Amino acid sequence: MSYETIRVDTDGPLLTVTLNRPDRLNAMPPLMADEIGQVFYDLGDARCVLITGEGKGFCSGADLSARSSDSRGGSHEALVNHYNPAISQILRADVPVICAVNGPAAGVGCSLALAGDFVLAGRSAYFLQAFVNIGLVPDGGSTWLLARAIGRARATRMMMLGEKIGGEQAEDWGLIYKCVDDSALMDEARALADKLANGPTLAYATMKRNIATALDGSLPQVFLAEAEGQRLAGASADAAEGGKAFLEKRKPAFKGA
Repeated sequence: MSYETIRVDTDGPLLTVTLNRPDRLNAMPPLMADEIGQVFYDLGDARCVLITGEGKGFCSGADLSARSSDSRGGSHEALVNHYNPAISQILRADVPVICAVNGPAAGVGCSLALAGDFVLAGRSAYFLQAFVNIGLVPDGGSTWLLARAIGRARATRMMMLGEKIGGEQAEDWGLIYKCVDDSALMDEARALADKLANGPTLAYATMKRNIATALDGSLPQVFLAEAEGQRLAGASADAAEGGKAFLEKRKPAFKGA
């Protein structure tokens, strides 16, 4: 399938999505959100997805020029019909998602980055919720994502003060997985992606669902989710291979099934 605003590359079990509007720091029009959502709607045989941005930015936010002349109505419609569904698709993905943040991740671009299971950022990268400067509010799931990642006080600071949070500070806060030198960003992200793409995919999917349950549910609900997840994972070919490899003192060769 061909895309207008993103580039999609497949290398074995790894699928890489590159936001491809470098002249606009990969600002996201509704079409880009739709194309990202389409990729995640049908991942095919992919066992890991890596998302990054072309050029000097990850994503500088929604492309305001692509909205309707009524900014309030246009924003609402774009969120409900385009941006929110795309972020939801990423969060629901049954495979690990890695976001390699190069440069700014602002507005809905911040939401996109934080939807990943692993977020790596270059030292020059930053995360920004600047809606307060124009009298608007964070969207694209940022309120949910930020509050759960860094707590109420820091989420409030980011949203109400509109501060840029650099890569190193983001790692220190626990907002992201890791901050690395800009020159090492893609090598580190690709190495992690290759590891995850060759791991026990069913177990990863179950872990993701259980983490979501833990964030919003009770301990009894988590107990049930873990037990059911263990039943499903335990019946997989990868679990059989993992046990066999352990007994044979070798590295397991997981197939994602």
